[in-house]
Amino acid sequence: MISLLVAMDKNKLIGKDNDLPWRLPADLAYFKNLTMGHPIVMGRKTYESIGRPLPGRENIIITRNLSYAVEGCEVINSTEEIIELSKTKKEIFVIGGSEIFKEILPFVDKLYITEIEEEFEGDTFFPNFNLENWDLKTREKGIKDEKNPYEYYFCLYEKKK
Repeated sequence: MISLLVAMDKNKLIGKDNDLPWRLPADLAYFKNLTMGHPIVMGRKTYESIGRPLPGRENIIITRNLSYAVEGCEVINSTEEIIELSKTKKEIFVIGGSEIFKEILPFVDKLYITEIEEEFEGDTFFPNFNLENWDLKTREKGIKDEKNPYEYYFCLYEKKK
């Protein structure tokens, strides 16, 4: 199964200068809880923004650069390889960035979206997609507090069969 995990604002903004435009520790904890023990797939730029393999997960980097290598990570070169991997893994999480999201979206079974009810400045957006093709399974309101100063929701969508 291929799952996509992303946080976005009201305008589908997901990034600014190869970083997140917001600080939301509750979302980082949600991310860690969901992905721990599972393979995570990310583009090269996303990996380089993180700067290291994430512990407790199989880290897979997708890049067109055939000679790219990173210690502690598997490197693949196509979305077809993600699809092949998904046949042998219970759940693979694709975690960014926007180019990878756009390429893999037609093959995704689940969308885990943190919807942040704010508008931020940035330069990277989630690709357009039709929510009519997805069933909203859960929408849990996050706790707004001093460390998490925005209204936000943890949403799970499953592709309609």
